[in-house]
Amino acid sequence: MKQTTFASLAFESKKKLTRRERFLAEMDQVVPWVRLLKLIAPHYPKAGNGRQPMPLETMLRIYFLQQWFNLSDPAAEDSLYDIESMRRFCGIELGDNAVPDETTILNFRRFLERHQLTEAIFQSVNKLLSDRRLLLKSGTLVDATIIAAPSSTKNEDRERDPEMSQTKKGNQWYFGMKVHIGTDRKGIVHTVTTTTARDADITQLPELLHGKESVVHGDRGYYSHDAVDHLRRRGIRSRLQKRASSGHPLSRTEKARNKKWSSARAFVEHPFHVIKRLWGFAKVRYRGLAKNTARVFALLALANLYRVRHRLMPHGA
Repeated sequence: MKQTTFASLAFESKKKLTRRERFLAEMDQVVPWVRLLKLIAPHYPKAGNGRQPMPLETMLRIYFLQQWFNLSDPAAEDSLYDIESMRRFCGIELGDNAVPDETTILNFRRFLERHQLTEAIFQSVNKLLSDRRLLLKSGTLVDATIIAAPSSTKNEDRERDPEMSQTKKGNQWYFGMKVHIGTDRKGIVHTVTTTTARDADITQLPELLHGKESVVHGDRGYYSHDAVDHLRRRGIRSRLQKRASSGHPLSRTEKARNKKWSSARAFVEHPFHVIKRLWGFAKVRYRGLAKNTARVFALLALANLYRVRHRLMPHGA
């Protein structure tokens, strides 16, 4: 039997349920642990005569904590020592279990990146939502957001990340990467691509379609005659907001149509609100597109679950 520490007893006797505890309890119920562990297990190191690997479920739970609370590898280790609710979520008891160190946490993250398992997690989650009829296929909303990267050259290489780039939006310059998403009409993400910040949104439009939609909504950044013709040839109605061109301002009718379509595409902003504002992914943590893209897939898989969590939780929970 596990030895219960005095800290655990004190934690159990407290009267207030914190927001962190409530959030972790909800996500514990809606994350399809069995499905995801079965997906990852074939690639995970097996126990042998040498050093025993940490339990896979423990490491996956720690990885998800890193996404939700924007934790670096050292900060994740510290949090497991400091915060009882996080230890409980991961099934760690200080008097009985070893806490993974930051190197073990780092190696697990690289393991997921190496085998492209975060993309597989994203696809597995979406398969679950599709089976539960929580991911609709009738229409697609497209959008992109800029994730900032450090522009400083005060590092070992004396240069900025070569896989990030600079772009101007309005009157302000940004340096970083872009996350492009295609969502259903309620903002559940079904397709993801990433590029450097300078890449135009419209270049990713074909990649963001799953092929079964009947209508596509997008802002002015996706509009062109070629894009509209491409959608029409595929039997898809275009609801891309038209933009004015030099010497050809929008008519009153076109402005009214843009305003009407804008309200329909508002749901596409919700996933970005979750990952950037609630979970802190407003700035990249790693160098290079590959590592950050792996994180994007994990974040958006978890964001999809978070946004439908009340419909996934058992009745009465």
